Amino acid sequence: MQNRDKYGIYLHIPYCRARCRYCDFYTAPGARGVPREYVEALKRELRRPHPAPDTLYFGGGTPALLTPAQAAELIAAAGPRPGAEITLEANPDAVTPGTLAGFRAAGVTRLSFGVQSARDSQLRTLGRLHTAAGAARALAWAREAGFPELCGDIMLALPGYTRAEFDETLALLAERGCTHISAYLLKIEPGTAFAARPPAGRPDPDAAADFYLYAVDRLEAAGYRQYEISNFARPGHEGRHNLLYWNCRDYQGIGPAAHSCVGGVRRFWPGDTAGFIAGTAQEEEEGRCDAEDFLLMQLRLTHGLDMAEYQARGGAPFTAAQQTFLRQCQAHGYAVWDGRTLRLTPAGMVVQNAILEELI
Repeated sequence: MQNRDKYGIYLHIPYCRARCRYCDFYTAPGARGVPREYVEALKRELRRPHPAPDTLYFGGGTPALLTPAQAAELIAAAGPRPGAEITLEANPDAVTPGTLAGFRAAGVTRLSFGVQSARDSQLRTLGRLHTAAGAARALAWAREAGFPELCGDIMLALPGYTRAEFDETLALLAERGCTHISAYLLKIEPGTAFAARPPAGRPDPDAAADFYLYAVDRLEAAGYRQYEISNFARPGHEGRHNLLYWNCRDYQGIGPAAHSCVGGVRRFWPGDTAGFIAGTAQEEEEGRCDAEDFLLMQLRLTHGLDMAEYQARGGAPFTAAQQTFLRQCQAHGYAVWDGRTLRLTPAGMVVQNAILEELI
């Protein structure tokens, strides 16, 4: 197995009380929580031989719909190494002081809250079930429960967005102890409620780019260092699990629509909850993780692409035309390129797709 020293497991918990209007993730109705048979199906897969993981990530859906006892069972079944990072995604409306204390006692070390905005009108537009006050309360409960890592999501360039809305949301997260913040631009994805009925008042692409660059500056000023295109952390609090993805390390995904990359081979589970529970759904192979994938992932990170490692993975040296293009990018403030390392600046990350088109 490649990179055996680093290994992660992702457990997909698809159940949600309600589907947000922008969400295109694979989900299932979960008003009654996570069914016992789904937990047993995850444990069945975890019984297959695997290295002890350095990271374990409960993603969704709404993993906080698990009971603390269910989370404890799954953590025990995964058998993480001592000191492993164990992350659980949560919606502020789905937790109580008791469940948060239970998740911490079960071994969860990192909570990731989907806060998105500090304005209740915006949360209603998005289809979120919590309020800004509810998010503040949930973060306070999480601190009281003793989680060493607290993460909050901010969604940028929402309908009618302003810098003041961003500042309010950042203040909500920073003042309540978040060690990590993810800041994403709103995207209208096919198959979502927003795709069927797009909200009015969305910023145009230039305005959205300006909001992104403003967020980068404000997060840096607040002590959150950018380390990936959408992720910012206080020093030493970067998300270890997602870094496995971006550094092309091994990770195993379990659950409907979960993806894996182990030994350089990418696989995925079909989006079929009933089939997963019954054991009739099986992982399918979708290709090799090659030098092109490495380039794509590394240019998401602020440390950039190391050309020696890229070529060791089979990547071809950049052509004379590509190097000329990169010097132009550097002259315009989009990249830093010294012949050995290529990294994108925040302005370059805004136009990352255009840069990638020239390099792939």
